[in-house]
Amino acid sequence: MEFSIFSVISAVLYLLLGPFIGGLLAGIDRKITARMQGRFGPPILQPFYDVGKLLEKEAVTVNKGQDFYVMACLIFMIITGTLFFFGENLLLVIFMLTTSALFLVIGAFSSASPYSQIGAERELLQMMSYEPMVLLMAVGLYMVNGTFRVSEIVSHGPLSLKLLIGIFIGYLFILTIKFRKSPFDLSLSHHAHQELVAGLKTEFSGRTLAALEVAHWYENVFLLGFLFLFFANGTWYMAVIGVVVCLIAYFLEIFIDNVYARMKWQFTLKSSWLVTLVFGGVNVLMLYFLKAFSLIGN
Repeated sequence: MEFSIFSVISAVLYLLLGPFIGGLLAGIDRKITARMQGRFGPPILQPFYDVGKLLEKEAVTVNKGQDFYVMACLIFMIITGTLFFFGENLLLVIFMLTTSALFLVIGAFSSASPYSQIGAERELLQMMSYEPMVLLMAVGLYMVNGTFRVSEIVSHGPLSLKLLIGIFIGYLFILTIKFRKSPFDLSLSHHAHQELVAGLKTEFSGRTLAALEVAHWYENVFLLGFLFLFFANGTWYMAVIGVVVCLIAYFLEIFIDNVYARMKWQFTLKSSWLVTLVFGGVNVLMLYFLKAFSLIGN
């Protein structure tokens, strides 16, 4: 009963504070990026000002379905994080995450703009790149903890990192894709170096674009929460270490974004699958043999 109350509190905090934390992370990203480039940069709260301005703009849509698809993207992203922080099944969480991304792709495809459609095609390629690693992460956590439920992994499971170091490295790699950082920001970028205008969000404006930005804020908080699972074992000190590692990982993604130029989609697909096979696949195979010889539990 006690942990059930904790799950409810965690889910409510995600609903209320998710966009606030995500917006702050976006503002810190802009500030650090500017300093790395020798600029002063905008204030940390600038993302909130931008969304506020978008909400005040006149609604201009290409077609009637566009707003629906973007709002569905936002809603399913909120559901994704809520289920995760409530402690539900990881496979259900991943399904909701994919559904949210698909609604965004459909919204981009609903426009006749070539920029938007090319951005949507690239988004599908990115999904093909990172989805295998996300699934392997869920499989690895199940093999170590004997459950897909986030609540059980966080509360009393063994420390996953020591047995999932390969999958941990692979997840850090695909985070660059999910955070939309160079060299893998193929479909859209939050910075001014996007050659496809704004990629798949080219035809989004006003409240629709604001909803998309908020969805990304929710997503970034969820992705860092996913990373936290590697350190969760029911102790407070590992929880602190997990939060610190999440912040370091976010800074690392900003650093990578500023030192690498964008690669072609072929490199994104090949490199992510290679990392998934080498680090994720070998890690899962090692876990299988460890379980076969009864060297680990579950």
